[in-house]
Formats: sequence, structure tokens, C-alpha cells
Amino acid sequence: MCVSRLLMSKCNLASMPNVGREFGDHFSARSPSVSHNSNLYAHFRSTFEGQLDTQLLCADDGRTFTYRDADDVSGRLANALHEHGAQPGDRITVQVEKSSENLFLYLACLRSGYVYHPLNTAYTASELAYFLGDAEPSIVVGSAQSQPVLESALPTDCRAQMLTMEGDGSGSLMDAARSASSEAPTVASKGEDLAALLYSSGTTGRPKGIMLTHDNLRSNAQTLVSAWGFTAQDRLLHALPIYHVHGLFVALGCVFMSGASMVWHRRFSDHEVIAALPDCTVMMGVPTYYTRLLSNPEFDAGCCQNMRLFVSGSAPLLSETFIDFEERTGHRILERYGMTETGMNTSNPLLPESGARKPGTVGRPLPGVSARIVDDEGHPVADGDTGNLQVKGENVFAGYWRMPEKTAEDFSSDGFFDTGDKACIDSDGYVAIVGRAKDMIITGGLNVYPKEVELVIDEMAGVKESAVIGLPDSDFGEAVVAVIVPGGEPPSAEEVVAACRATLANFKVPKRVEVLATLPRNAMGKVQKNVLREQFSVGDHP
Repeated sequence: MCVSRLLMSKCNLASMPNVGREFGDHFSARSPSVSHNSNLYAHFRSTFEGQLDTQLLCADDGRTFTYRDADDVSGRLANALHEHGAQPGDRITVQVEKSSENLFLYLACLRSGYVYHPLNTAYTASELAYFLGDAEPSIVVGSAQSQPVLESALPTDCRAQMLTMEGDGSGSLMDAARSASSEAPTVASKGEDLAALLYSSGTTGRPKGIMLTHDNLRSNAQTLVSAWGFTAQDRLLHALPIYHVHGLFVALGCVFMSGASMVWHRRFSDHEVIAALPDCTVMMGVPTYYTRLLSNPEFDAGCCQNMRLFVSGSAPLLSETFIDFEERTGHRILERYGMTETGMNTSNPLLPESGARKPGTVGRPLPGVSARIVDDEGHPVADGDTGNLQVKGENVFAGYWRMPEKTAEDFSSDGFFDTGDKACIDSDGYVAIVGRAKDMIITGGLNVYPKEVELVIDEMAGVKESAVIGLPDSDFGEAVVAVIVPGGEPPSAEEVVAACRATLANFKVPKRVEVLATLPRNAMGKVQKNVLREQFSVGDHP
């Protein structure tokens, strides 16, 4: 294939026009309508049809790829999968490291009508056994190293074929693709046809398969291209994993739906990102990425001279990080809010004339998305009050895989999806996420939202960040417990309690304070409060 000959020592923006533009230049029309086919790849293809020979991707191994390469290799992979028996609607399970080949495999699944089913490479055999048994894929793609584990995890009655793919372009699937034709039709898909199957984390029960359609992904990508001003002149710094919505659908959707390009990093490194930033215009990351950049003394405004936008999501961004980042770089991070089930729901504004980017909020509902706050009975709450966040729109998933009862449980009679998040909406329409419903603490019959307590503790000298959890208590049902990460000399437990008591109602004040060097987080940077609850529930405590 031609892509194997494309080598580059450094990604250079010199050939890309209008890199240093002002915000006002960043408006992009939606991609052309593809009325005869709702397949997401057909929409992507219509966008980059006239620029096949422009650069799409510069990988951190030095290889570069054009849009023509993406079209060519994905066509070969689509034909290779078909030759191994895949049919439209089949699940293709993929557990491989981030690579350009993995990206082209995702495109191959879209264009052939297969259902892309990505899995975190950190999953254990027991976890894999559940996912493989539930998804029932026809083909499983893994690395040669992971193949024995994947094969052992397959149900005994599963007839899925096992293929391999390595990050350097080798493996049995890539071998088959090299001898396959690059000519592959884009299957005519309905908007409601499944494009991808992703699973929830399973922290509150067995993981649920989330069914995402071509229309779900297409509508959200088109909305974000417009809302965030993506154009073909943009270059995205992509250091996110691609087994998750953020890196897979949000980032890639914006690029392919606008004809932009990417600088591709297999994993985040603050040193590598700092080196890459001058040749990029947009970065998407989780809050941890931004705190690590701020911890590097080499990171300054000079690194960001060509950047027009930094986007943060997948976990709450501390107001302190937002403020520190602006002071260091002059850029106000754009925070947004989404879920695996919905893609993006809300976003802070791109342009100043549309409103301020408010720290501590995730912005207003995106065009086409309706959001509301209701109580536990489904009744609207008063303006500014905290309640359950519900959303509705074309971005919202089709339902849970083979769980009709759970699907019905999570949707209201008028079609709103219950996100499971506690939130409030201010007078300007900005949404603030207070916490997950499962993380809400009920102590003595009263509700405590962890975020409210965390905000007080995070303001204390000597505290880098905090997490508030509820632990079983024989008297109150649950006791409020604060876990703090020091940022210097940490305050004493008595000082934490005193600070909270000065600001909060007594029932919200922590009854116990623990100190950790770091908070446990998942791959997307979200604090794993279930892990903290397990850790501090063990043993006797005062």
C-alpha cells in the first residue's frame, strides 16, 4: 500500500493556509447533505471528496497519511473483513492499541455497515469474557500478545474469528488487507442502523451496551463542527484514546466532518504535546492533561501562539485549573459535557459575543439538544435548584443492547433520557454538574451533593484537589467523608471540618478526613469514587 512509503520527520503547518486566524474566521457550514445514504462514512466522504490528496494524519511514529490513504486502506480493510465472513450488522470487537491502522479499521466498519465495538486494552480476561459473551461479535481483532487472553475469554459456543493488528501495520488482518481491493462500496445505511457499540463502566452494576446509530454520531459531529468553528484549515492535537467517545467520536467526528487534519499521539506526554502545540490549532483533552501541562515549566503562551481552542471534558475541570491556564497562556479552556449514551449535550460558547466561558459550568445545551432539571418524581424544579438532568435530541442513543427494561427505565414518557447526573441551570441557561446520582450522599435522611463540599475544600490552602464520598454509618445511614490530595502542607482534619462548618449546613460537614497522594481515576480521568468507597470502608474508623 502507498501509505507504507509515506514518512515524515516532523509535522509542519507551513503548507496549511491561515493558521493564525482570529475567532471570527472560524465559522463552518454543515457538511453537504447525503440524502440517499445515512451511513456516517458517506457524510465523511462527501466532506473530503475534493481534498483527497491533502494531509489527514501525522502520526508520532513519523508516518503521514492523506485522506486518499484513509479511503484506500479502509476500503481494503472492509473487503478483508468481508472475506472473513463479516456481514452488515455484525459486531467487530477491537482491542488494540491506538494506531492509524485502528483508525482506518473504524472507518472500514462504518462504510461496510459493521458495528464497531472498541474495548480498553487494560481489560482483564474476566471482563473480556462478559463483553464478548454479550456483544457476540463475528470477528475479534487484537494484538498477537493479547490473542491468547481474548481466545480464552470467548464463550465456548462463540464462532468469532480471531484476527491480529499491530501498531506498526503488521498482523493477520493487515496482511489480508494488503492483498484486498481498495474499491469498497459504502453500504446504504438507515439513520437508525447501529454504527457502534460501547459499554458503560459498570461501576453500579454489570456494564450496559450502548447502541449508537449513524444518525446519533452524524448529528453530533455536525453540531460540534459548527459550535466549535472547525474548518479544513484546523489541525487537531489528538492524544486521547480511541476506545472512548471523546477521542473516537468527538475528536474524529469534528475532523472528518470538516476536512481538518490531526497530529496523532498514541498516549499523552506533556513534553511531546508541548513540542507539538505550535503546529496545531485545536486540542481536546481531559482535565488531567491540562494540569500536567501547567506543571511543566516549559509550557507557556509561546507554545500556544497558533492555537485557537482548548477543549476539556470527560471529567470536571477545576475552576483553579481554568484560572491558572488562562493566566499562563491567555486561553480560556472551553468546557463541555457529554456521555457515552449521548455524545455532547452542552458546551460553553466559542465566541465572546455568544457569552462567557464560565468556570465550573459546562455551558448551555447545544443546538438540537433539550435539557431540563426534574425532581425524583419527574417534575420540573425551580430555576437554580439542583435536580436530575435529563436530555433529549438526535444525539441520544437508541437504547441499551438487549436490555429493553433498562432502556425503558432510563427514558421518560415524553422521550427525555435521564443522565444520572445531578445538575442545576443558572439564569443564563448554563448547566453546572453537581455530581452523579449514584454519588449523592444521604445522611440522616438529608441529601448531600459531593461537589458542594468539594468546592469548599478545594479552596483551602494546602489542598490540590478533593473527593467527597459517603460511607456506611450505623447512626446516619451514610457519613460524609472527605479525601484530600495535598498541594503543599495539607490542612489538618480539624481545619477541614472548621472550613466546611463555616460555609455549609452541619449535616454536610465531613465526619472524617483522609489524605491520599493521588485520587484513583479511570482512563478518561474521572475520579473513581467507587474505588475510594471500597478503600475506606475496610476496617474500623473513628
